Amino acid sequence: MKRISAFFTDLMETIVISLSIFLVVYLFFMQPHQVNGQSMVPNFHSGDYVLTDKISYKLGEPQRGDIIVFHAPPAANCAKGTGCDFIKRILGLPGETIEVKDETIYVDGQPLAEPYLPADLETLPGLYTQNGAITLEADEYFAVGDNRPHSSDSRSWGPVKENEIVGKAFFRYWPLDDVGSIQGATYSF
Repeated sequence: MKRISAFFTDLMETIVISLSIFLVVYLFFMQPHQVNGQSMVPNFHSGDYVLTDKISYKLGEPQRGDIIVFHAPPAANCAKGTGCDFIKRILGLPGETIEVKDETIYVDGQPLAEPYLPADLETLPGLYTQNGAITLEADEYFAVGDNRPHSSDSRSWGPVKENEIVGKAFFRYWPLDDVGSIQGATYSF
């Protein structure tokens, strides 16, 4: 009887310790997210699973080209209580002026070359950017989906506030044929 009791005690200790470690990692270091929708095609597809690093932006600033996960803004009209998060690419940084014209995104008057997008992809202004250039505040980022015609993003509802960013997507673990680290884009200005 003592052996059975010791076995169950050890089992419970292992389960409690494992759950505690998982909870700490989930709450403070990284979190899984599922891509829902077509806004990041061709680079991410609906049903892809990624891990989001929640520490990087506590130690440093988000960079242009980073793929971020953030809480959806109220203007995105997500159902209440769903914990709706979006995944997009940062194209504009705090203090920069962004303009969408001639099917191109301009940063401080310079066209942004985006070689990761299909050449025939249309980038049109949205409700927020239709009246010309906008200047980002000190805590704002301009985040846009890679599939511009099918993305609800900063062009439509404005910049993402820094405190709304959950973290940086750094690893795709599903589907198995696309498993690997996620690299942000680099730009030449």
